Amino acid sequence: MTRRIKFVVQYDGTDFRGWAAQSGQRTVQSTLTETVRKVSGEDVEITGASRTDSGAHARMQVCHFDSSVGIEPANWSKALNPVLPKDLAVLSSRQVPLSFDSRFSAESRWYRYRIANGNRRPLEMRYAHHEWRTLDVTRMQLASEMLVGKHDFRAFTEELDPWIDNTTRRLYSVEVRDRGSEVWIDIVGTAFLRGMMRRISGCLMEIGLGKRPMSDIETMFLNPSDPGIHLPTVLPAKGLTLMKVKYGKKRDNRATSFNNDF
Repeated sequence: MTRRIKFVVQYDGTDFRGWAAQSGQRTVQSTLTETVRKVSGEDVEITGASRTDSGAHARMQVCHFDSSVGIEPANWSKALNPVLPKDLAVLSSRQVPLSFDSRFSAESRWYRYRIANGNRRPLEMRYAHHEWRTLDVTRMQLASEMLVGKHDFRAFTEELDPWIDNTTRRLYSVEVRDRGSEVWIDIVGTAFLRGMMRRISGCLMEIGLGKRPMSDIETMFLNPSDPGIHLPTVLPAKGLTLMKVKYGKKRDNRATSFNNDF
């Protein structure tokens, strides 16, 4: 009997070349696939909810695959974790309907970008981008409100995949918070273009530094090819974490509480 298994996985992406399998590269997808093969003897195709960038992290990435071996769904995590490398773990595993798709069934994705602000703190540098100059968080918060809603984010992508012909995306919430030694940018949206989260964060950081007017955001939405606009910087992937993927039949289930500081 074939069963569809859903994993929630966590990883430190520093030493991975992103989620998606690439020939000769250490990726999260290929590492999971190889470990499933070692444990079960099965060759499976693992599909992830998000193709996180090289160097980006995940607290609660979701993926699925089909299996016909006798391992109980809830026991997959116990079977795999002793074999997986220390920077990757399966937090939970369970059986889901065959109609479930970790990517296409997702209602929303929550990402966080961390900017370490002020003096450099070595213990933060693996998971945050450092900016020593003081950021005007109030200006960043005002600018973040302009990003909420349905817009053409073509100007906010790092590199457009050749099969993408629609660059309109919906962001449900964009929140900038001062965390003392860090500034957190939390964004919840339906889906993201390649590099979109990191370029949005770069745009907000430039606004916080006084290097870019807030009006640039509207200009980039209306005319992403405007030669007079200098596109925002794409911040390094190490500051980016996929926090959670939401599923459910109702759109109201997409809501994420930012009072949760995990």
